[in-house]
Amino acid sequence: MRDQEDAVGHLDWDYYRGKDVQEVIERDDGYIDASGGPQAYFASFRHWPAGERRAMRHARSRVLDVGCGAGRVALHLQGKGYEVTGIDNSPLAIRVCKHRGLRRTRVVPADQVAFPGNSFDTVVLLGNNFGLLANRPRARLMLRRFHEMTSPDAHIIAGSLNPQDTDNPFHLAYHRRNRTRGRMPGQVRIRVRYQLYATPWFDYLFVSKAEMRGIVRGTGWHVREFLDCEGPAYVAILEKDG
Repeated sequence: MRDQEDAVGHLDWDYYRGKDVQEVIERDDGYIDASGGPQAYFASFRHWPAGERRAMRHARSRVLDVGCGAGRVALHLQGKGYEVTGIDNSPLAIRVCKHRGLRRTRVVPADQVAFPGNSFDTVVLLGNNFGLLANRPRARLMLRRFHEMTSPDAHIIAGSLNPQDTDNPFHLAYHRRNRTRGRMPGQVRIRVRYQLYATPWFDYLFVSKAEMRGIVRGTGWHVREFLDCEGPAYVAILEKDG
């Protein structure tokens, strides 16, 4: 990722150094909104949504945090004695993680992650990061890849939200547009902007619980349970079949 494209990294780095920052999300239909921003990315455990806090009970010893951002989950688990590897496609986000004390990091996009078999016992996709799997075919491909990389009793801890739990007419219109194009309703094409920095456009996937079950089916995983967070957000605990 070129420096000019690392909007999220610059946002995290500036916030880490005490600056007042604001993240802007731009969708490909022209819809623009401000996110919760780095306050959520740096939040301490006691400020996490209840479902995310409960989900940490399912973490096992060797953890891969996919899209680790500023490191809130990775650093929490590392502090509990877990062996955590954080990956992100943002070089500056990884720099923030290192400055904050995360020992194992790698700059790599989620769809290019590759580790030997039995490398991890837990894969973390919190902060709606199931969305990093982008679309149904890629999500199923990545779930199979995670299956190969993990131990027989591994878990995936995945955060998402039900995109259809909304009365926003712009979102509902976007869902209808997606259906006419053969896309999932919550498959959004967005970019992140901060000051003069802008990420490339990318697909990000929000799914209902039923859609989550459908995507997971046949990949070697199944949904063990759902943990509700606030509003339409939830965490899915996935475990291996058999």
